[in-house]
Amino acid sequence: MVTARNEKLKHIINWASAYPGIRAVLLTSSLASAIAPVDEFSDLDIEFVLEDLNSFLKDDNWLSEFGRVIAKVAEGEEAFEGKHAMRMVLYEDHVKVDFKLYNLHEFQKEAAQSELPEDWDVGYKVLVDKDRLCTNLKPATYQSVTIKKPDAKEFAQVMNDFWWDMTYVAKCLARDEIFYAKFMTENMMRNDYLVPMIEWHIALSYDWNITTNKHGRLFKKYLSSELWQKIEATFASAEIRDNWRALFAYADIGHELGTELAEKLGYQYPFLLEKDIRNYLNIIKTGKELR
Repeated sequence: MVTARNEKLKHIINWASAYPGIRAVLLTSSLASAIAPVDEFSDLDIEFVLEDLNSFLKDDNWLSEFGRVIAKVAEGEEAFEGKHAMRMVLYEDHVKVDFKLYNLHEFQKEAAQSELPEDWDVGYKVLVDKDRLCTNLKPATYQSVTIKKPDAKEFAQVMNDFWWDMTYVAKCLARDEIFYAKFMTENMMRNDYLVPMIEWHIALSYDWNITTNKHGRLFKKYLSSELWQKIEATFASAEIRDNWRALFAYADIGHELGTELAEKLGYQYPFLLEKDIRNYLNIIKTGKELR
């Protein structure tokens, strides 16, 4: 797949170089980054700077210039406040290309900002520049994707919401409502609370100058095997009993990470809240009457 991806990139560069309406081409994201991991599944993230974006969007036949399209997602300017459009494509050779399509004027406005937009700050390479549009682009700092240290208010909010939302999971499990229970554990508990706690735990050891990529993609690389096993225990099957087990695994890892972070950051940990919520969970699990 790597060979196919490289060949497709060459094809895109040659085609865009000869296409009059395209004035510049950039490669962005992991394949243009000095810090992002790259493997055979990494996508091509291509940006076209166009003289007339609206005209270009009228017909997507140009996508077939690079192979047979087997799947496509098209998002117009309305999805991005008129700044650009997207065409995300999977080709028959299984190379995936995300095309970001800029109007020339909007590109120039983005390029003139005092700070690089996140898409470029994660890394970029100029592949084609017919009018020297990219000459003054600032170098990538990679800081937009590094883990940020939470202040006391943010830390307190995450810990409060972490324990609060466990009550919803417990009620769902008591009612045999597995869909809602999974929504709360995976969408809320994991993404909104556990992921930040793990990010902060890792960043503490790297002086807040590290990224673990989106949604914890690189967590396993930076965590001890012991801690990773505890985090794995928060994943559950569809069985109600197993979800109860995972919920208490959430409680345990939340306590471990939360108390460590509070101590090292000099913040307050909600010990009484944890005690009361654990009591609530145990009562709901055993079916005892709430007092």
